[in-house]
Amino acid sequence: MELGSESHLSDKAQKDYKLVQSAIDGDQKAYAGLMERYRDSIYFLLLKMVNNKDDADDLTIEAFGKAFKNLHQYTPNFAFSTWLFKIASNNCIDFIRRKKKKMLSIDRRQETEDGHESSIHLKSDMLDPEEKFVKKQKIMMLHELVKKLKPRYRTLVELRYFKELSYEEIADQLDIPLGTVKAQLFRAREFLFNVLKNVEDKI
Repeated sequence: MELGSESHLSDKAQKDYKLVQSAIDGDQKAYAGLMERYRDSIYFLLLKMVNNKDDADDLTIEAFGKAFKNLHQYTPNFAFSTWLFKIASNNCIDFIRRKKKKMLSIDRRQETEDGHESSIHLKSDMLDPEEKFVKKQKIMMLHELVKKLKPRYRTLVELRYFKELSYEEIADQLDIPLGTVKAQLFRAREFLFNVLKNVEDKI
């Protein structure tokens, strides 16, 4: 959907919409651009809601993951920031409710998701020239997105997917619980997979 000259959106919102269109068309830098513009704002909103830095970090990456997964559903009837903040706040409210009800922990949820690990796995022994090009593009895309993550997530993703360490090796190296490594990598993997899934057919 193109914006007309009489658009009700602000200049900032129109720039956001152009980034959204570019992202849907397969421009991985547009995803990174959207995240860079709103990462801190989303984080501080969620920090006020949960009053816990680690939870706010986790919920921030979940919010972007959900937004990017459903980016095609966004329409310029209102600003992208409004849509994104609504996704983030609703996800946070759900998190608070789950926490209060003491439902299944994220670590247990992570254990059930291990089978999806290959969704962004990039290793392959036999690749034809086209596959090698696609692999290179995906790696470049991942690096671009990973640079926008908070340091904690960036380190985990680099150790797991670029250096290919095991969960146990990462836990030992960073001196954090194995369950924490699995839970945080699950969120990061889901976020990255949502972006890759949206652009893989555009490469």
